[in-house]
Amino acid sequence: MNIRLASFLILFTLLIASLFGYTQAGNSSKRSSGNWWKEAVIYQIYPRSFKDYDGDGIGDLKGINSKLDYIKSLGVTAVWLNPVYSSPNTDNGYDVSDYRKIMSDFGTMDDFDSLLHGLHERGIKLIMDLVVNHSSDEHAWFLQSRSSRTNPYRNYYHWWDAERGKPPYRYSLFDVDGNAWAYDSTTNAYYLHYFSRKQPDLNWENPKVRAEVFDIMKYWADKGIDGFRLDAFQFVAKDTSFPAFPKGFEKHFNLYYAMQGNIHHYLQEMYREVFAKYDVMSVAEGAGNSFKDAHDLVDSQRHELNMAYAFDGVDLAKPGGYSLLHFKDVFTRWDSAFEKNGWLSIFLSNHDQARMVSRFGNDSPAFRAHSSEMLTTFIMTMRGTPYFYNGDELGMTNIRFDSIGDYRDVQTLNAYQHELKTGGNLKKFMTFQASVSRDNGRTPFQWDSSPNAGFTTGTPWIKVNPNYKAINAESEDKDPNSVLNYFRKIVSLRRTHPALVYGKYKLLDRNNTHVYSYLRTVPGERFLVMLNFGPVPASVFPGFDLRGSTLLLSNYENSDTKRGKTNVLRPYEARVYKLRS
Repeated sequence: MNIRLASFLILFTLLIASLFGYTQAGNSSKRSSGNWWKEAVIYQIYPRSFKDYDGDGIGDLKGINSKLDYIKSLGVTAVWLNPVYSSPNTDNGYDVSDYRKIMSDFGTMDDFDSLLHGLHERGIKLIMDLVVNHSSDEHAWFLQSRSSRTNPYRNYYHWWDAERGKPPYRYSLFDVDGNAWAYDSTTNAYYLHYFSRKQPDLNWENPKVRAEVFDIMKYWADKGIDGFRLDAFQFVAKDTSFPAFPKGFEKHFNLYYAMQGNIHHYLQEMYREVFAKYDVMSVAEGAGNSFKDAHDLVDSQRHELNMAYAFDGVDLAKPGGYSLLHFKDVFTRWDSAFEKNGWLSIFLSNHDQARMVSRFGNDSPAFRAHSSEMLTTFIMTMRGTPYFYNGDELGMTNIRFDSIGDYRDVQTLNAYQHELKTGGNLKKFMTFQASVSRDNGRTPFQWDSSPNAGFTTGTPWIKVNPNYKAINAESEDKDPNSVLNYFRKIVSLRRTHPALVYGKYKLLDRNNTHVYSYLRTVPGERFLVMLNFGPVPASVFPGFDLRGSTLLLSNYENSDTKRGKTNVLRPYEARVYKLRS
């Protein structure tokens, strides 16, 4: 009887452990289903540019569905999907007119359900982009809100009655005049829009707005999605008395816009209403102005978000270059701040940035592949959840438009109109946009060498980069030494070794201006990562004992063990060693 009881208790314990997803990863931290987002590799898909299925020149949900086996082949474990909700598309879907419908350009709700099912069949989770700092001015809420001052929806947005005089100046990121207050003659009042005039800001002080948002989130969570990325959420809280800001505040607008007022109250309410009831992850765009701001968002005991991502690192790259010492310092400080509590996101590009290799690497034919692989190695070997933007796994580059007629992004187009109105230097403006415009990262995915890179049989909504015949998924898939196949290797390496997820990070050789080296360590397992960020050979720190170590991965074909132990890295070379315990 005692033996049977003991056996039953053992089996029961194992059952409970399996139900809660508990396993032990080597000697590292505990791994569980609840923390899947820590171990995830997240692949961001820009639907409009990924794959066009019906030939109208616009990427769509069926197009993504047709490429699920490719996505699976990458080894990624989650997909972040840019907005696919109904929208007039002023800002490529970030102006939502109906949060419970699919934009007709992208297909139908049945197409979405099929995509969600197809991803889940392949063990891939789906993260939705939730845009609730603002809506479209064509959303039913705003149409009601602007119809009269006494309308029940009036307080869903921020209004300033004109008889009070002009409202205190607020800077707009996308407005032609840089003014976030737009006059509306229907009710003789101004409404607030931190982004374009077509994107009025929602009033989160109104509990009815919050309840509406939580219901929207529940709608998608009930469908079975796995997470939410909260767009521009650090800006949702405002002082609705709208005090005057100091002159010139717009040069540092984040200090006045981000993490204000009741934002933590809103997030804790969101946690109680949504996150505590569903197995979904949460990540916010932006992390405020300090480590305290970031920690207040993501420390688990506060019950707000799982993680946020900061722009300190991704904003370092400028058209004139950047300092590797500064780069190392930023990422080291962020890691140190989150060593014990909270969790980071690691990324170097997304839909709001130009291409990763063109900003942080070297997109010349001689160095594009190696510098792409080196940057990928960095993202995949740092502590935190890696986010990787579609096309970067191929080493896709900036297109560098030279005509304003080629651009589609509202930010670039409105900035051009501002330059025209103010007599700016248009030549200088166009040169700058060729390096930094968001449209550089939004050109169609380069599938193969057929017309339009295999993206569409129609006319693409934005031009295809002409280098698609040299850079495309089909050719790279066949080349074992391609950027694409290197990406697959480094993803596999990260998923195989928990030290690259949870391990302690230690910067080495801090003052080396060319090489970024660091250790990732858990008890019983140590990894050394060495990255040359430059186009010339560079020496690494002397005296590090590599005897008995194993070179697990390098982005050079002939990096055999002997070669890998020299103290000189070739241009944009990356090496990952497993060291003796």
